[in-house]
Amino acid sequence: MNLLNTKTSIYKNASKKVYDITSERRAEYRQISKASRLAKRDAEQGLHEKVHEINKPLLDPNILMPQKQSNHLKTLSLFSGGGGLDLGFDRAGYKHIASYELIPICKDTFLANRPHWKVYAGPEEGDVTQVDWKKYKGEIDVIHGGPPCQPFSIAGEQKGLDDERNMWSEFTKAVNIIKPKVFVAENVLGLLNPKFEGFVKKYIIDAMSDYHITKFEMSASDFGVPQIRRRIFFVGFKNSKNSKIFKVPNPTHICEYTQKKSLFNPPIDDKSNLTFGVRKALGLSDIGYDNIAPTIRSGFTGKRNTTSVLNSSAGQKSWGDMEVWPNGVQINRESASAFPAKGNHFRLSIQDIGIIQGFPESWKFAGAAYQVLGQIGNSVAPPVAYNVAINVAKALKY
Repeated sequence: MNLLNTKTSIYKNASKKVYDITSERRAEYRQISKASRLAKRDAEQGLHEKVHEINKPLLDPNILMPQKQSNHLKTLSLFSGGGGLDLGFDRAGYKHIASYELIPICKDTFLANRPHWKVYAGPEEGDVTQVDWKKYKGEIDVIHGGPPCQPFSIAGEQKGLDDERNMWSEFTKAVNIIKPKVFVAENVLGLLNPKFEGFVKKYIIDAMSDYHITKFEMSASDFGVPQIRRRIFFVGFKNSKNSKIFKVPNPTHICEYTQKKSLFNPPIDDKSNLTFGVRKALGLSDIGYDNIAPTIRSGFTGKRNTTSVLNSSAGQKSWGDMEVWPNGVQINRESASAFPAKGNHFRLSIQDIGIIQGFPESWKFAGAAYQVLGQIGNSVAPPVAYNVAINVAKALKY
């Protein structure tokens, strides 16, 4: 029964992200890259006056997801990426059994943070199309994951089922073989597009018809993360009683900027429940304007790339989509401070981008800058995953 309420592998090619850009735009990017290299060289030689102090962030995402005691619920993670779902469930008290991810560098990230975890990554061991899921039957309480979402991305071409990167069938196969108590699947808002209603019904709802499924939307900024990042979740319970108990997480925070500017938001007594704007979260100076970041993306596909937090209210208002440009983001705050962006705007470090996404600095990412940005930009904000995990455990009475 199924209830929906309002509350050899093609996968090996799926990790090859293709950027279709014109020769003019490619030349433009090369010019930007050249200017960036020259500016960085001058900064390293001390030819520029230092305009920024090393920032000290005021936001610690760990505060948004206090560590819970073990609830003894065992999880299996598919399409694990940089670990957003895994970290959120870990902080909520779940026991990690295994993670599967195609991209090899993600294993290094996981083991740098949780050396005892079992992580299978790369084409040989992380390809979910080649795993015999029967070995996990009866051993897993919760399966969670975010099947590759590019086919349904609002910003993409929305090819859906016809796109080889669509891995929903592999997720549903694992669920139907292992038969966990509950599954949690996350994806992009593109799946809410009416053109995909048929896909959702046939390949998600009907494909896991033994589960009572709730579909809902969550925004990271509602849970203290300084970013507009909206995602759709599917939570399915094997037992209808658990499904009826499950509650969609209520927002825990309200945006500080919205609270200040809107006459329609009642004042909040507990100031700890305000979502910081980006500048405040990162410990930057007050310029009289602050807001949460737009959605972080993992690559660059247009002219609106950013490597910095703009130092003017006009610049902040026109920030646009946060297309993070790997060549400009610095590996640490010392380098970011010494190497200001064009116009002396504050340059972002990898640690800062992690905070904007809801990752605590204690969660270390492996790889070069572009690999780290890919892991961060494709992840669920951990505090969002945490709140879903807490309510799932409550529904299972743990």
